[in-house]
Amino acid sequence: MAGLLGIPEGSAVVERRRLIHLDGRTVESTRTYWPVAIAGGTALTQARKIKGGAVALLAELGHAAHVVREEVRARMPDDDERAVLGLGPSDPVLQLVRQTLDGEGAPFQVDVSVFAAPTQRLRYEMRVGQDAPDGR
Repeated sequence: MAGLLGIPEGSAVVERRRLIHLDGRTVESTRTYWPVAIAGGTALTQARKIKGGAVALLAELGHAAHVVREEVRARMPDDDERAVLGLGPSDPVLQLVRQTLDGEGAPFQVDVSVFAAPTQRLRYEMRVGQDAPDGR
């Protein structure tokens, strides 16, 4: 995770985990990571909901999203993912890695989400040209 967060390998990070349920079934497992220099000593380190949400808290700390990069790949789950998501031995997962960068291009958050592949559909909308925030 350190490389995606722009910090030296072996550096400590803050991690939050969450499971998303639909109709009584776990459909997503997500882990979010921040450098300790950003998240240490904040509500991000506590095992409870964050009043106003993590995005608002990070913005208050001076870390607002400017660029988001995502990579999606299909793969076979590990044993823990298979158990949490209730998957069979031949069921694949989709893994989405999202890297969030601030206005200066510095990464400050990484999310790794795992979903049962057969139950997912990914849909993206991108603005280009003059509708894009930077005019590209």
